[in-house]
Amino acid sequence: MPILRIEHSVPNFDGWKRAFDSDPVDRKKSGVRRYQVLRSIDDPNYVMIDLEFDTQSEAEALLAAMRQVWSRVEGTVIVEPQARIVETVETKEL
Repeated sequence: MPILRIEHSVPNFDGWKRAFDSDPVDRKKSGVRRYQVLRSIDDPNYVMIDLEFDTQSEAEALLAAMRQVWSRVEGTVIVEPQARIVETVETKEL
C-alpha cells in the first residue's frame, strides 16, 4: 500500500490544521484510504502527514495536486514542504 509522506514546518499549527481540515484537494475523491497527522514533540510547529492509497498512481496524482496547493501557500501556511512516496516493508507489534 503506497503512502505519501509529507513533512513541513508551520508558522502556526492551529492555522495550518484549519487549512488541512478544509481539504483543498478532496482527499477521499483523490483515493486516500486513511491518513494520520503527526506532530513533533520537540517542535510542535513541525508536522508529518501519512496518506495511504491503493495505488502508486493515486499517490503520485495527489502529490502533484499538493504541489500546486503548496505554491499558493508556501511561507504563509507551510514552510519548506517535503514529500516522498513510500511503502511499508514491515510492521510488527511486540
